[in-house]
Amino acid sequence: MPKVKTNSSAKKRFKVTGTGEITFQKAFKRHILTKKSTKRKRSMRKVGIVKGPNRDFVMRLLRLK
Repeated sequence: MPKVKTNSSAKKRFKVTGTGEITFQKAFKRHILTKKSTKRKRSMRKVGIVKGPNRDFVMRLLRLK
């Protein structure tokens, strides 16, 4: 029986914490930062947490479910 592969793009983008939460980095913080407000850039520093129906989908991509 062949092994089921983890989605390669998902394993690069998401990390599972010790408590089981799935985290990701916020988007839009790579370039063109001069026109974005300091408040907006500061909020993008924080890690995002996957919630709701998206959580089930990401867990399936990572083969955790």
